[in-house]
Amino acid sequence: MFKRKSKDDLALLPVSSEDIERVRERCRGIVRKRAAFSAGVSVIPLPGVDVVADLSSFAVMVEEINQAFGLSPDQIDRLQPRMRIAAYQAVAALGGTLVGKIVTKELVLKLLRKSGAKLAAKSAAKIVPLAGQIASAAIGFALFRQMGYQHVEACTRVAREVGNAA
Repeated sequence: MFKRKSKDDLALLPVSSEDIERVRERCRGIVRKRAAFSAGVSVIPLPGVDVVADLSSFAVMVEEINQAFGLSPDQIDRLQPRMRIAAYQAVAALGGTLVGKIVTKELVLKLLRKSGAKLAAKSAAKIVPLAGQIASAAIGFALFRQMGYQHVEACTRVAREVGNAA
């Protein structure tokens, strides 16, 4: 679970390729763990419960990943000016990502709505007993993992860009 530390305890931005890759792999592990949790919640036969749990879990996961890469809003603000500019430029070039942003449930919901067809299939699958719950769990796992991996890759690209500017 993500626990905010004092500003003095914030992680540094990884700049070497090895450090970036190490953080990337650790974050992919976080994504897999949270996706498995999402799949477990999807088995609960009440439509909507999984979506609420996914919103909270995804928001926390994104903050955790941003923190690990040194790309939380606080961390970016503490970078040297040249690196801070590189971080903002890299984030802007990626478009609508959650890198370097304060993550809210509303922001995550907007992102999830872009994956609306899969989300609707996940909810509709719950209507069919047992097989539907298993299908819902599989869809939930795949969707959560895909979106999590996309965020990890976005953070990786930004970290590399900032590393090149260092």
